[in-house]
Amino acid sequence: MIRFLTAGESHGPSLTAILEGMPAGLPLSSADIDAELARRQQGYGSGGRMKIERDHVRITAGVMAGKTTGGPIAFVVENLDHAKWRDRDIAPMTIPRPGHADLTGAVKYGYRELRLALERASARETTMRVAVGAACRKLLAGFGIIVGGYVVSIGDVSVDQVDNVDKVDKVDKVSEVANPSSPSNLTNLTNLTNPNYPARFRAAEASDVRCYDPETAERMREAIRHIMQTRDTLGGVIECVALNVPPGLGSHVHWDRRLSARIAAAVMSIHAMKGVEIGDGFAETLRPGTQVQDQLILEEGEVRQTSNHAGGLEGGITNGAPIVVRAALKPIATTLTPLQSVDLATGAPAMTQYERSDFCQVPRAVPIVEAMLCITLADALLEKLGGDSIDEMRPRFEALRRLRLDDLPMDNTAWRFGYE
Repeated sequence: MIRFLTAGESHGPSLTAILEGMPAGLPLSSADIDAELARRQQGYGSGGRMKIERDHVRITAGVMAGKTTGGPIAFVVENLDHAKWRDRDIAPMTIPRPGHADLTGAVKYGYRELRLALERASARETTMRVAVGAACRKLLAGFGIIVGGYVVSIGDVSVDQVDNVDKVDKVDKVSEVANPSSPSNLTNLTNLTNPNYPARFRAAEASDVRCYDPETAERMREAIRHIMQTRDTLGGVIECVALNVPPGLGSHVHWDRRLSARIAAAVMSIHAMKGVEIGDGFAETLRPGTQVQDQLILEEGEVRQTSNHAGGLEGGITNGAPIVVRAALKPIATTLTPLQSVDLATGAPAMTQYERSDFCQVPRAVPIVEAMLCITLADALLEKLGGDSIDEMRPRFEALRRLRLDDLPMDNTAWRFGYE
């Protein structure tokens, strides 16, 4: 349903994206996109490039009179830094930097100049992902779906585990002293694992490291300050959450239709990303099965989960709970401290040469992870609803099956497979 392509180089004249599959009738403006582009440029630990660029998108197709037409949407963002490169002789780059696409790009495409890989592999490309994601965010918002994110760790500094009591510890402690199958105990567990995500989003956005906890945020700043002084870089973990996503998006019937797999692939495609988990992810491997399943209760005629260890997805299908995705970014491979390499022009040992970069990209990456989640959810929503316009989609959205008993009639009779 949703498809997009990006084009452009880090220091080329402009970046371009074409977004296909958006329904007609969605209000969309450059201001909607620019607000997200500005977020991508903000964050403690960013490098000098962000002092140069003032990203502004021009919508050159697919939006007329302020609304989408149903045709492909074209976005263009000018690279202000291109003026410094346009008429300049560029020194040859023959020493590949460990952790980058320099060496692998040369192997793949037969480059005789490593900067050809650097220019396209640069995270500058994520500018256009954020632009596309902003359009998809606008679509989701029209159906009440909210996507936000925040930083949970930078280096070895993470949000205090006490903050996660509602997420893990209370459920485990209650399970140890109570019969987990008791209806009264299950009722007591309801919403214990549902943090106030909107408050987290707001607090994180007010922080230059995008962490919602002020004490942890200050420790993160100190860690970044220290790494800058030592001429090194830091990575971290981002948590991204989608609220009010209806149940039933995605599918369990094919591997490539599982929404969990599609989300993981989209997030893993981001530069420097090395890990993705949904819900409690790897932490679930440390606990027995009875403590990681989201048990069910009936409240006011609706089936509800007593926790959200699964992160809003079961069998590759949304279950109505918040979708919780965590993304692990490695430290940026470009460091002021030279690293050992080989000069491909001479075969001699060589040390890497510094290219301008961030010291810690994690705060700036939050809008990028959000964008990829928005794109994936918009695609799944359109897949479920169909329709060529917003007006067609709205009644179909209202008619979706929910988790109400009335929407889940059971035959409750014996049956046979019936294959011959």
